[in-house]
Amino acid sequence: MKVTQKKIDELNLTVTIAIEKADYEEARKKKLNEFRRKADIKGFRKGMAPMGLIEKVHGGQALAESINTIVSDELNKFIESKKLNILGEPLPSEKEDKNDWDNPDKFSFSFDIAVAPKVEMKLSAEDKIPYYTVTTSAKAVEDYKNGLLKQFGQLQSTDKASEEDFMIVDFTSGDQKIEDAYVALRTLTSATVKKSFLALAKGGEKDVDIAKAFTNEADRAAMFKVKKEELDTLPKKWHMTVKDIKTFVNAPLTQETFDQIFGAGNVKDEKQFDAKVKERLQQEYEQESNYRFMIDAKEYLIGKAAIELPDAFMKRWILTANDGKFTKEDIEKEYDLFAKDFRWNMIRTNLMKEGKLKVTKEDVTAEAMKVASYQFAMYGMQNVPQEHLSKFAEQMLSDRQQADRIVEKVEDDITLAYVKKNVTVENKKVTLEKMRELTK
Repeated sequence: MKVTQKKIDELNLTVTIAIEKADYEEARKKKLNEFRRKADIKGFRKGMAPMGLIEKVHGGQALAESINTIVSDELNKFIESKKLNILGEPLPSEKEDKNDWDNPDKFSFSFDIAVAPKVEMKLSAEDKIPYYTVTTSAKAVEDYKNGLLKQFGQLQSTDKASEEDFMIVDFTSGDQKIEDAYVALRTLTSATVKKSFLALAKGGEKDVDIAKAFTNEADRAAMFKVKKEELDTLPKKWHMTVKDIKTFVNAPLTQETFDQIFGAGNVKDEKQFDAKVKERLQQEYEQESNYRFMIDAKEYLIGKAAIELPDAFMKRWILTANDGKFTKEDIEKEYDLFAKDFRWNMIRTNLMKEGKLKVTKEDVTAEAMKVASYQFAMYGMQNVPQEHLSKFAEQMLSDRQQADRIVEKVEDDITLAYVKKNVTVENKKVTLEKMRELTK
Protein backbone atom coordinates (compact mmCIF):
# COMPACT_ATOMS: atom_id res chain seq x y z
CA MET A 1 0.00 0.00 0.00
CA LYS A 2 1.25 3.46 -0.86
CA VAL A 3 -0.09 6.85 0.22
CA THR A 4 1.14 9.96 -1.61
CA GLN A 5 0.12 13.59 -1.61
CA LYS A 6 0.28 16.34 -4.19
CA LYS A 7 0.13 19.94 -3.00
CA ILE A 8 -2.06 22.01 -5.32
CA ASP A 9 -1.67 25.29 -3.42
CA GLU A 10 -1.59 26.50 0.19
CA LEU A 11 -5.18 25.39 0.78
CA ASN A 12 -5.66 22.38 -1.49
CA LEU A 13 -3.97 19.02 -1.81
CA THR A 14 -4.73 15.67 -3.41
CA VAL A 15 -4.05 12.43 -1.55
CA THR A 16 -3.72 9.19 -3.54
CA ILE A 17 -4.00 5.76 -1.92
CA ALA A 18 -2.69 2.87 -4.04
CA ILE A 19 -3.50 -0.66 -2.84
CA GLU A 20 -2.72 -4.13 -4.17
CA LYS A 21 -4.41 -7.49 -3.78
CA ALA A 22 -2.25 -8.37 -0.79
CA ASP A 23 -3.61 -5.28 1.03
CA TYR A 24 -7.26 -6.18 0.73
CA GLU A 25 -7.41 -9.96 0.14
CA GLU A 26 -7.66 -10.98 3.79
CA ALA A 27 -10.40 -8.42 4.45
CA ARG A 28 -12.27 -9.60 1.34
CA LYS A 29 -12.17 -13.23 2.48
CA LYS A 30 -13.45 -12.28 5.95
CA LYS A 31 -16.29 -10.39 4.33
CA LEU A 32 -17.17 -13.41 2.14
CA ASN A 33 -17.17 -15.66 5.22
CA GLU A 34 -19.62 -13.27 6.88
CA PHE A 35 -21.91 -13.52 3.86
CA ARG A 36 -21.60 -17.32 3.91
CA ARG A 37 -22.57 -17.57 7.62
CA LYS A 38 -25.69 -15.51 6.98
CA ALA A 39 -26.60 -17.04 3.60
CA ASP A 40 -29.90 -18.94 3.47
CA ILE A 41 -29.89 -20.57 0.01
CA LYS A 42 -32.32 -23.31 -1.04
CA GLY A 43 -30.66 -26.73 -1.27
CA PHE A 44 -28.03 -25.89 1.38
CA ARG A 45 -28.10 -25.69 5.13
CA LYS A 46 -27.80 -22.13 6.43
CA GLY A 47 -24.13 -21.15 6.48
CA MET A 48 -23.02 -24.19 4.45
CA ALA A 49 -23.35 -22.95 0.86
CA PRO A 50 -20.23 -23.50 -1.30
CA MET A 51 -17.79 -20.60 -1.21
CA GLY A 52 -17.78 -20.53 -5.01
CA LEU A 53 -21.51 -19.80 -5.02
CA ILE A 54 -21.11 -17.15 -2.28
CA GLU A 55 -18.35 -15.48 -4.28
CA LYS A 56 -20.48 -15.51 -7.40
CA VAL A 57 -23.37 -13.84 -5.59
CA HIS A 58 -21.55 -11.50 -3.17
CA GLY A 59 -18.01 -11.25 -4.54
CA GLY A 60 -18.40 -7.74 -5.93
CA GLN A 61 -19.97 -6.40 -2.76
CA ALA A 62 -17.33 -8.04 -0.54
CA LEU A 63 -14.55 -6.52 -2.66
CA ALA A 64 -16.09 -3.04 -2.66
CA GLU A 65 -16.81 -3.02 1.09
CA SER A 66 -13.38 -4.30 2.12
CA ILE A 67 -11.56 -1.83 -0.14
CA ASN A 68 -13.79 1.03 1.02
CA THR A 69 -12.98 0.27 4.68
CA ILE A 70 -9.23 0.06 4.04
CA VAL A 71 -9.12 3.26 1.98
CA SER A 72 -11.24 5.16 4.53
CA ASP A 73 -8.99 4.02 7.42
CA GLU A 74 -5.81 4.93 5.56
CA LEU A 75 -7.15 8.37 4.63
CA ASN A 76 -8.05 9.10 8.26
CA LYS A 77 -4.61 7.86 9.43
CA PHE A 78 -2.93 10.16 6.91
CA ILE A 79 -4.92 13.21 8.08
CA GLU A 80 -4.15 12.44 11.74
CA SER A 81 -0.45 11.72 11.15
CA LYS A 82 0.01 14.97 9.23
CA LYS A 83 -2.09 16.84 11.82
CA LEU A 84 -4.13 18.44 9.07
CA ASN A 85 -6.89 20.85 10.07
CA ILE A 86 -9.22 20.15 7.18
CA LEU A 87 -12.34 21.93 5.98
CA GLY A 88 -15.46 19.85 5.43
CA GLU A 89 -14.70 16.26 4.41
CA PRO A 90 -12.31 14.77 1.81
CA LEU A 91 -13.99 14.48 -1.60
CA PRO A 92 -13.23 11.96 -4.35
CA SER A 93 -10.95 13.67 -6.84
CA GLU A 94 -12.62 15.28 -9.83
CA LYS A 95 -10.14 13.35 -11.97
CA GLU A 96 -11.84 9.96 -12.09
CA ASP A 97 -9.74 7.00 -10.92
CA LYS A 98 -9.41 4.32 -13.63
CA ASN A 99 -9.88 1.04 -11.74
CA ASP A 100 -10.83 -2.29 -13.31
CA TRP A 101 -13.32 -3.86 -10.89
CA ASP A 102 -13.88 -6.85 -13.18
CA ASN A 103 -10.21 -7.80 -13.00
CA PRO A 104 -9.22 -6.75 -9.46
CA ASP A 105 -5.53 -6.50 -8.73
CA LYS A 106 -4.31 -2.98 -8.17
CA PHE A 107 -6.45 0.01 -7.25
CA SER A 108 -5.78 3.71 -6.90
CA PHE A 109 -8.07 6.23 -5.21
CA SER A 110 -7.49 9.99 -5.12
CA PHE A 111 -9.12 12.48 -2.76
CA ASP A 112 -9.21 16.27 -2.76
CA ILE A 113 -8.62 17.79 0.67
CA ALA A 114 -8.98 21.43 1.72
CA VAL A 115 -6.77 22.66 4.54
CA ALA A 116 -8.12 25.30 6.91
CA PRO A 117 -6.22 28.58 6.58
CA LYS A 118 -4.44 29.92 9.64
CA VAL A 119 -6.21 32.72 11.46
CA GLU A 120 -4.02 35.13 13.40
CA MET A 121 -6.20 37.76 14.98
CA LYS A 122 -4.65 40.15 17.48
CA LEU A 123 -6.78 43.00 18.78
CA SER A 124 -5.47 46.37 19.90
CA ALA A 125 -6.51 49.97 20.48
CA GLU A 126 -5.64 50.66 16.84
CA ASP A 127 -8.72 48.68 15.86
CA LYS A 128 -11.66 51.10 15.78
CA ILE A 129 -15.29 49.99 15.63
CA PRO A 130 -18.31 52.32 15.98
CA TYR A 131 -20.96 51.82 18.67
CA TYR A 132 -24.21 53.67 18.04
CA THR A 133 -26.34 54.81 21.00
CA VAL A 134 -29.93 55.87 20.40
CA THR A 135 -31.03 59.03 22.19
CA THR A 136 -34.29 58.58 24.11
CA SER A 137 -36.70 61.39 23.23
CA ALA A 138 -39.81 62.39 25.19
CA LYS A 139 -41.93 61.60 22.12
CA ALA A 140 -40.46 58.09 21.90
CA VAL A 141 -41.31 57.47 25.57
CA GLU A 142 -44.85 58.73 25.06
CA ASP A 143 -45.33 56.59 21.92
CA TYR A 144 -44.00 53.51 23.71
CA LYS A 145 -46.28 54.22 26.66
CA ASN A 146 -49.32 54.50 24.39
CA GLY A 147 -48.28 51.30 22.64
CA LEU A 148 -48.22 49.41 25.95
CA LEU A 149 -51.59 50.83 26.99
CA LYS A 150 -53.02 49.88 23.61
CA GLN A 151 -51.62 46.36 23.94
CA PHE A 152 -53.57 45.90 27.17
CA GLY A 153 -56.63 47.85 26.00
CA GLN A 154 -59.97 46.50 24.81
CA LEU A 155 -62.82 47.05 22.38
CA GLN A 156 -65.75 49.15 23.60
CA SER A 157 -69.03 50.10 21.96
CA THR A 158 -69.33 53.59 20.48
CA ASP A 159 -72.06 55.50 18.66
CA LYS A 160 -69.98 56.92 15.82
CA ALA A 161 -67.28 55.12 13.86
CA SER A 162 -63.77 56.25 12.93
CA GLU A 163 -61.40 54.71 10.38
CA GLU A 164 -59.74 52.42 12.94
CA ASP A 165 -62.99 51.03 14.32
CA PHE A 166 -64.98 47.85 13.69
CA MET A 167 -68.62 47.36 12.77
CA ILE A 168 -70.63 44.31 13.76
CA VAL A 169 -73.23 43.85 11.06
CA ASP A 170 -75.88 41.50 9.68
CA PHE A 171 -76.07 40.85 5.93
CA THR A 172 -79.26 39.68 4.21
CA SER A 173 -79.94 38.78 0.58
CA GLY A 174 -83.25 37.08 -0.08
CA ASP A 175 -83.42 34.06 2.21
CA GLN A 176 -79.69 34.18 2.99
CA LYS A 177 -78.48 35.81 6.17
CA ILE A 178 -75.02 36.32 7.70
CA GLU A 179 -75.13 37.44 11.31
CA ASP A 180 -72.54 39.23 13.48
CA ALA A 181 -69.95 39.74 10.75
CA TYR A 182 -66.96 41.91 11.72
CA VAL A 183 -66.05 44.71 9.32
CA ALA A 184 -62.65 46.36 9.93
CA LEU A 185 -63.12 49.84 8.45
CA ARG A 186 -59.39 50.29 7.85
CA THR A 187 -59.47 47.40 5.33
CA LEU A 188 -61.92 49.20 3.02
CA THR A 189 -59.82 50.26 0.03
CA SER A 190 -62.36 52.44 -1.78
CA ALA A 191 -62.50 55.97 -0.36
CA THR A 192 -66.12 56.30 -1.48
CA VAL A 193 -67.16 53.05 0.17
CA LYS A 194 -65.28 53.93 3.38
CA LYS A 195 -66.98 57.34 3.54
CA SER A 196 -70.44 55.74 3.17
CA PHE A 197 -69.67 53.27 5.99
CA LEU A 198 -68.36 56.00 8.31
CA ALA A 199 -71.63 57.88 7.83
CA LEU A 200 -73.56 55.00 9.44
CA ALA A 201 -74.45 54.95 13.12
CA LYS A 202 -75.58 52.01 15.22
CA GLY A 203 -78.79 50.69 13.65
CA GLY A 204 -77.92 52.23 10.27
CA GLU A 205 -78.64 50.32 7.05
CA LYS A 206 -77.40 50.33 3.47
CA ASP A 207 -77.21 48.14 0.36
CA VAL A 208 -73.74 46.85 -0.41
CA ASP A 209 -72.06 45.42 -3.50
CA ILE A 210 -69.78 43.10 -1.56
CA ALA A 211 -67.19 42.63 -4.33
CA LYS A 212 -66.67 46.41 -4.56
CA ALA A 213 -66.83 47.03 -0.82
CA PHE A 214 -64.62 44.13 0.32
CA THR A 215 -61.98 43.80 -2.36
CA ASN A 216 -59.76 41.36 -0.45
CA GLU A 217 -61.13 37.94 -1.41
CA ALA A 218 -59.74 36.15 1.65
CA ASP A 219 -61.39 38.68 3.98
CA ARG A 220 -64.65 38.53 2.03
CA ALA A 221 -64.72 34.74 2.15
CA ALA A 222 -64.15 34.75 5.92
CA MET A 223 -66.81 37.41 6.45
CA PHE A 224 -69.45 35.43 4.50
CA LYS A 225 -68.30 32.07 5.89
CA VAL A 226 -67.48 30.41 2.57
CA LYS A 227 -64.34 29.12 0.88
CA LYS A 228 -62.48 31.53 -1.36
CA GLU A 229 -63.31 29.47 -4.47
CA GLU A 230 -67.03 29.67 -3.56
CA LEU A 231 -67.24 33.48 -3.65
CA ASP A 232 -68.73 33.50 -7.15
CA THR A 233 -71.75 31.57 -5.83
CA LEU A 234 -72.72 34.44 -3.51
CA PRO A 235 -75.20 37.17 -4.53
CA LYS A 236 -73.45 40.45 -5.41
CA LYS A 237 -75.93 42.72 -3.60
CA TRP A 238 -76.61 42.45 0.13
CA HIS A 239 -78.49 44.57 2.65
CA MET A 240 -76.32 45.50 5.63
CA THR A 241 -77.57 46.48 9.11
CA VAL A 242 -75.13 47.89 11.69
CA LYS A 243 -75.72 46.16 15.03
CA ASP A 244 -72.81 47.67 16.94
CA ILE A 245 -69.69 49.80 16.47
CA LYS A 246 -66.56 48.86 18.38
CA THR A 247 -63.63 51.16 19.04
CA PHE A 248 -60.34 50.19 20.64
CA VAL A 249 -59.70 51.99 23.93
CA ASN A 250 -56.31 52.05 25.65
CA ALA A 251 -56.04 50.47 29.08
CA PRO A 252 -56.63 53.03 31.86
CA LEU A 253 -53.78 54.14 34.11
CA THR A 254 -54.93 52.04 37.05
CA GLN A 255 -53.18 49.71 39.47
CA GLU A 256 -54.66 46.75 37.62
CA THR A 257 -53.03 47.92 34.38
CA PHE A 258 -49.70 48.61 36.12
CA ASP A 259 -49.74 45.08 37.56
CA GLN A 260 -50.63 43.52 34.21
CA ILE A 261 -47.72 45.20 32.43
CA PHE A 262 -44.97 45.23 35.05
CA GLY A 263 -46.02 42.63 37.61
CA ALA A 264 -47.86 43.00 40.88
CA GLY A 265 -46.70 45.89 43.05
CA ASN A 266 -43.74 46.97 40.88
CA VAL A 267 -45.41 50.22 39.76
CA LYS A 268 -47.79 52.24 41.94
CA ASP A 269 -48.44 55.48 40.06
CA GLU A 270 -48.07 57.13 36.65
CA LYS A 271 -44.69 58.63 37.50
CA GLN A 272 -43.25 55.19 38.26
CA PHE A 273 -45.03 53.89 35.16
CA ASP A 274 -43.27 56.48 32.98
CA ALA A 275 -39.92 55.65 34.58
CA LYS A 276 -40.41 51.94 33.87
CA VAL A 277 -41.44 52.70 30.30
CA LYS A 278 -38.27 54.73 29.75
CA GLU A 279 -36.17 51.96 31.31
CA ARG A 280 -37.71 49.31 29.06
CA LEU A 281 -37.33 51.53 26.00
CA GLN A 282 -33.65 52.11 26.78
CA GLN A 283 -33.16 48.34 27.14
CA GLU A 284 -34.64 47.83 23.69
CA TYR A 285 -32.43 50.58 22.28
CA GLU A 286 -29.43 48.89 23.89
CA GLN A 287 -30.35 45.65 22.13
CA GLU A 288 -30.47 47.50 18.82
CA SER A 289 -27.11 49.13 19.57
CA ASN A 290 -25.54 45.78 20.40
CA TYR A 291 -27.00 44.23 17.26
CA ARG A 292 -25.55 47.03 15.14
CA PHE A 293 -22.18 46.66 16.90
CA MET A 294 -22.23 42.93 16.15
CA ILE A 295 -22.72 43.66 12.43
CA ASP A 296 -19.99 46.31 12.34
CA ALA A 297 -17.55 44.22 14.40
CA LYS A 298 -18.01 41.16 12.21
CA GLU A 299 -17.55 43.19 9.04
CA TYR A 300 -14.43 44.86 10.42
CA LEU A 301 -12.83 41.67 11.74
CA ILE A 302 -13.58 39.69 8.59
CA GLY A 303 -11.92 42.45 6.58
CA LYS A 304 -8.94 42.60 8.94
CA ALA A 305 -8.37 38.83 8.94
CA ALA A 306 -8.60 38.61 5.13
CA ILE A 307 -9.07 34.83 5.27
CA GLU A 308 -8.72 33.06 1.94
CA LEU A 309 -10.95 30.06 1.41
CA PRO A 310 -10.66 27.22 -1.13
CA ASP A 311 -13.85 28.41 -2.79
CA ALA A 312 -14.08 25.77 -5.53
CA PHE A 313 -13.67 22.95 -2.99
CA MET A 314 -16.12 24.53 -0.55
CA LYS A 315 -18.82 24.78 -3.20
CA ARG A 316 -18.36 21.10 -4.12
CA TRP A 317 -18.43 20.10 -0.45
CA ILE A 318 -21.65 22.07 0.26
CA LEU A 319 -23.29 20.40 -2.74
CA THR A 320 -22.20 16.93 -1.63
CA ALA A 321 -22.93 17.40 2.09
CA ASN A 322 -26.47 18.62 1.45
CA ASP A 323 -27.26 15.67 -0.82
CA GLY A 324 -29.61 17.24 -3.36
CA LYS A 325 -31.12 19.95 -1.15
CA PHE A 326 -29.44 22.63 -3.24
CA THR A 327 -28.43 22.95 -6.87
CA LYS A 328 -25.09 24.29 -8.07
CA GLU A 329 -26.92 27.46 -9.07
CA ASP A 330 -28.37 27.84 -5.56
CA ILE A 331 -24.93 27.44 -3.99
CA GLU A 332 -23.33 29.88 -6.42
CA LYS A 333 -25.99 32.46 -5.60
CA GLU A 334 -25.68 32.13 -1.81
CA TYR A 335 -21.99 31.28 -1.51
CA ASP A 336 -20.78 34.76 -0.52
CA LEU A 337 -23.10 34.76 2.51
CA PHE A 338 -21.99 31.25 3.46
CA ALA A 339 -18.32 32.20 3.08
CA LYS A 340 -18.78 35.29 5.26
CA ASP A 341 -20.44 33.22 7.99
CA PHE A 342 -17.73 30.56 7.69
CA ARG A 343 -14.97 33.18 8.04
CA TRP A 344 -16.66 34.64 11.12
CA ASN A 345 -16.87 31.19 12.73
CA MET A 346 -13.12 30.77 12.22
CA ILE A 347 -12.40 34.22 13.68
CA ARG A 348 -14.68 33.55 16.65
CA THR A 349 -12.92 30.26 17.36
CA ASN A 350 -9.56 32.05 17.20
CA LEU A 351 -10.64 34.87 19.52
CA MET A 352 -12.19 32.48 22.05
CA LYS A 353 -8.92 30.56 22.13
CA GLU A 354 -6.83 33.74 22.41
CA GLY A 355 -9.03 35.19 25.17
CA LYS A 356 -9.45 31.80 26.90
CA LEU A 357 -13.19 32.30 26.66
CA LYS A 358 -15.53 29.51 27.71
CA VAL A 359 -19.25 28.86 27.29
CA THR A 360 -20.77 27.56 30.52
CA LYS A 361 -23.99 25.67 31.06
CA GLU A 362 -25.25 28.67 33.03
CA ASP A 363 -24.61 30.96 30.03
CA VAL A 364 -26.60 28.68 27.73
CA THR A 365 -29.48 28.31 30.19
CA ALA A 366 -29.66 32.08 30.73
CA GLU A 367 -29.81 32.69 26.96
CA ALA A 368 -32.52 30.04 26.54
CA MET A 369 -34.51 31.79 29.29
CA LYS A 370 -34.18 35.09 27.40
CA VAL A 371 -35.44 33.47 24.21
CA ALA A 372 -38.34 31.91 26.10
CA SER A 373 -39.26 35.24 27.72
CA TYR A 374 -39.15 37.00 24.35
CA GLN A 375 -41.38 34.38 22.72
CA PHE A 376 -43.96 34.69 25.49
CA ALA A 377 -43.84 38.49 25.19
CA MET A 378 -44.55 38.18 21.45
CA TYR A 379 -47.94 36.77 22.42
CA GLY A 380 -48.57 39.49 24.98
CA MET A 381 -47.62 37.35 27.96
CA GLN A 382 -45.53 39.52 30.25
CA ASN A 383 -44.07 38.60 33.65
CA VAL A 384 -44.22 34.85 33.04
CA PRO A 385 -43.21 32.96 36.24
CA GLN A 386 -39.60 31.76 36.31
CA GLU A 387 -40.57 28.11 36.65
CA HIS A 388 -42.54 28.29 33.38
CA LEU A 389 -39.67 30.04 31.59
CA SER A 390 -37.24 27.46 32.94
CA LYS A 391 -39.38 24.55 31.74
CA PHE A 392 -39.79 26.11 28.28
CA ALA A 393 -36.03 26.76 28.10
CA GLU A 394 -35.32 23.11 28.93
CA GLN A 395 -37.61 22.01 26.11
CA MET A 396 -35.76 24.24 23.66
CA LEU A 397 -32.36 22.93 24.74
CA SER A 398 -33.53 19.35 24.30
CA ASP A 399 -33.89 20.06 20.59
CA ARG A 400 -30.47 19.76 18.92
CA GLN A 401 -31.02 22.45 16.30
CA GLN A 402 -32.41 25.01 18.76
CA ALA A 403 -29.66 24.20 21.27
CA ASP A 404 -26.96 24.70 18.61
CA ARG A 405 -28.42 28.10 17.68
CA ILE A 406 -28.51 29.18 21.32
CA VAL A 407 -24.91 28.03 21.95
CA GLU A 408 -23.77 29.89 18.84
CA LYS A 409 -25.55 33.05 20.05
CA VAL A 410 -23.79 32.75 23.42
CA GLU A 411 -20.42 32.29 21.70
CA ASP A 412 -21.10 35.39 19.60
CA ASP A 413 -22.03 37.44 22.68
CA ILE A 414 -18.96 36.32 24.65
CA THR A 415 -16.64 36.95 21.71
CA LEU A 416 -18.09 40.38 20.92
CA ALA A 417 -17.83 41.41 24.59
CA TYR A 418 -14.15 40.44 24.42
CA VAL A 419 -13.74 42.43 21.20
CA LYS A 420 -15.41 45.45 22.77
CA LYS A 421 -12.91 45.42 25.66
CA ASN A 422 -9.86 45.15 23.42
CA VAL A 423 -10.53 47.63 20.62
CA THR A 424 -11.25 51.33 20.49
CA VAL A 425 -15.03 51.75 20.57
CA GLU A 426 -16.08 54.94 18.82
CA ASN A 427 -19.28 55.99 20.57
CA LYS A 428 -21.77 57.78 18.32
CA LYS A 429 -25.21 59.10 19.24
CA VAL A 430 -27.96 58.72 16.63
CA THR A 431 -31.69 59.09 16.37
CA LEU A 432 -33.91 56.02 16.32
CA GLU A 433 -34.68 56.69 12.64
CA LYS A 434 -30.98 56.75 11.81
CA MET A 435 -30.39 53.50 13.74
CA ARG A 436 -33.24 51.79 11.88
CA GLU A 437 -31.76 53.05 8.61
CA LEU A 438 -28.35 51.61 9.55
CA THR A 439 -29.82 48.28 10.56
CA LYS A 440 -32.15 47.91 7.58
